[in-house]
Amino acid sequence: MNRKAARVTISDVAKTAKTGKTSVSRYLNGEYHALSADLKQRIEQAISALDYRPNQMARGLKRGRTRLIGLIIADITNPYSVHVLSGIEAACRAQGFTLLVCNTNNEVDQERHYLHLLSSYQVEGIVVNAVGMREEALNTMQQSQLPMVLIDRKIPDFACDVVALNNQEATAAATEHLLENGCEAILFISEPLAQVNTRLERLQAFLHTTQGRPSVVSEQAETALNQSEKLDILLTEFTRRHHHKRCAVLVANGALTLQVARSMRRIGLQWGKDVGLLGFDELEWAELAGVGITTLKQPTWQIGYAALEQVIRRIEGDNAPVREQLFSGELIVRGSTLFNSTR
Repeated sequence: MNRKAARVTISDVAKTAKTGKTSVSRYLNGEYHALSADLKQRIEQAISALDYRPNQMARGLKRGRTRLIGLIIADITNPYSVHVLSGIEAACRAQGFTLLVCNTNNEVDQERHYLHLLSSYQVEGIVVNAVGMREEALNTMQQSQLPMVLIDRKIPDFACDVVALNNQEATAAATEHLLENGCEAILFISEPLAQVNTRLERLQAFLHTTQGRPSVVSEQAETALNQSEKLDILLTEFTRRHHHKRCAVLVANGALTLQVARSMRRIGLQWGKDVGLLGFDELEWAELAGVGITTLKQPTWQIGYAALEQVIRRIEGDNAPVREQLFSGELIVRGSTLFNSTR
């Protein structure tokens, strides 16, 4: 019967190298100045021969450090979140930290579960990319006094670093693009606003940009994801009300943009001809969708990287006032807003 080999210990390394555990510990901690060249070589050979791998968690806890970062994410299937995650993970590797990813799937019970789990692993900091996270959960995290950075959201009366897109600038640029291309009726569609600052800021910027233009009709609608029937009705009624105008739809995020594009196909609207379409977030399918869909590209990788750098600064003792780091977006113009025929 095969038996699992016993784990090699620091005592085994010391015995093989014919030295004490203290010397081996010094070698593992990089204190080579305290070791002779011969002893250092014997320890290296013993570690190689035994294939010794130190328990990094135990070593970290002994020094009061785990070098673990927790990431709480609302929906790991969202392309925006995937790109943010990539940037965070790259920064972790560069800074020598390990990332623990927790996908809450927008479920309250999962939020609580992962908060307790991250505490038990003694993470040194937390990054939160969860627009749907409840205030109760965020308050629990704040009370833990762990260094924390929020991505793409702000909470009233909640003092915390934030890294996000400059929503006012980006939405103004997107709206101006539609106006410059002759759009006379624009429908802004978002998921339910609630108190989600990202959605509110984009809506406010849209309304502000269209103000003072009496010839332009600006409307706003809210819908949850996968409410296909409601979306079909919204788009049908909007285009019917303004059939004599050049219409366009501005969508507040990538997941909803896909839903809107599908709805337009179902009800027989052609973007770039019957109606304009511009969506936040640059998704791979956008350039392949017929004439292509104009998007507002967010620097998601850079946002994730910057968020991790900021939480590490806090871990290392930065006591500066909380900061909001905003990134500019990039408008990727395609046929959906250029209109290949005149009305």
